[in-house]
Amino acid sequence: MDDLPYLDETHRLLRETLRRFVEQEVVPAADAWERDGCVPREMLRAMGRHGFLGLRAPEAYGGSALDTLASALLAEELGRSTYGGFAITVLVHTDMASPHLVNAGNEAQLERWLPGIVAGECITAVAVTEPDAGSDVKGIRTRALRDGGDWRLRGSKLYITNGVHADLYFVAAKTDPDAPRHQQFSTFIVELPNPGYRIKRDIPTMALEGPLSHILGGGHSEIEIKDLEVPAENLLGGEGNGFNMGQHRLAYGRLRHGMHNVAMAQRALDMATEHVTNRTTFGKKLDERQAVQFMLAECASQLYIARLMLMHIAYKAENKLDIRQENGIAKVFLANMVHKVVDTAIQLHGALGYSRDTPLAAWYTHIRSQRLVDGPDEVHRWTTGRNVIKAFKATGTTAGACGGDLL
Repeated sequence: MDDLPYLDETHRLLRETLRRFVEQEVVPAADAWERDGCVPREMLRAMGRHGFLGLRAPEAYGGSALDTLASALLAEELGRSTYGGFAITVLVHTDMASPHLVNAGNEAQLERWLPGIVAGECITAVAVTEPDAGSDVKGIRTRALRDGGDWRLRGSKLYITNGVHADLYFVAAKTDPDAPRHQQFSTFIVELPNPGYRIKRDIPTMALEGPLSHILGGGHSEIEIKDLEVPAENLLGGEGNGFNMGQHRLAYGRLRHGMHNVAMAQRALDMATEHVTNRTTFGKKLDERQAVQFMLAECASQLYIARLMLMHIAYKAENKLDIRQENGIAKVFLANMVHKVVDTAIQLHGALGYSRDTPLAAWYTHIRSQRLVDGPDEVHRWTTGRNVIKAFKATGTTAGACGGDLL
């Protein structure tokens, strides 16, 4: 990455600062966070003081107004922490939830909430997924009904990351069931506590969790919305624009997931390589065995491809180009890449990798979610395949659906 021409001095300085923060403040505490399943709230405030929570927020509200690549570097450096819950907590706040406000908020809304979000005093979450509306977000059933000049929401949400500790939610609800499908629902800003918004539970997952995971660890909540009163001024981005806002969030969210996966895979490969260079079996170093070298070579190749994918997408995103096709392809590749590399690292560690004496076992259970979050592999492959056919029918070549603008 160092030699890429669009990683300028600002990016390099940011990466150095982030890396130093993670190594000095996060890594020493990560084992305790992993054990307890929580991150102290003061750590998020510390990130706010360093400016890490407002990289893409406007300067007028305390942000840095940097680009997409800066946000991707944040994801990569946070992924170096051994505790994955920390990175997810931060990145949902910075790249999944708060961009709703940055991109669609009016001046009054920005002035009211964005400074606290950038400072880490107000943590955010997005409430979209429902029991009957996962990948098909147009199937949302939560209703928002007019109540005088204000709104009243009823419904339920499921698997809401950051759910148990967020102070501000961006809630998607159907406002006009008779409108065209892409214009049926809207996004509302909901402040907690609110008697109409009840967190029923933090949903247990296959990921390894500590006794305090429900406090702050990137948990996934089930939420009941019952007669939730929302003032008219808390409608975000105008009525009927919820779908478009969600698509924008997912586009950048997939880039965030990708950089986090690269960082985790890189750490796993580093750990595996360190282990094989120090391990001797049957009188011979493991790193001298061709089979081991082949395993490392496959991981290196996967990481190289992943980095190129993400740089291409970041470049297109920053230049306001259409990234939907590349994003879908990369989402699937990166989710499977990190699984492959971590799995290989476990294999090269032997029984040590299967134990909890390294973070690999915990990573292995966490990364299984990557093939589901922000759309399962099958939905992305379905869309990607349709776009290949569309490109060929329109131009006589599939290049446009295969990154043809790059080469």
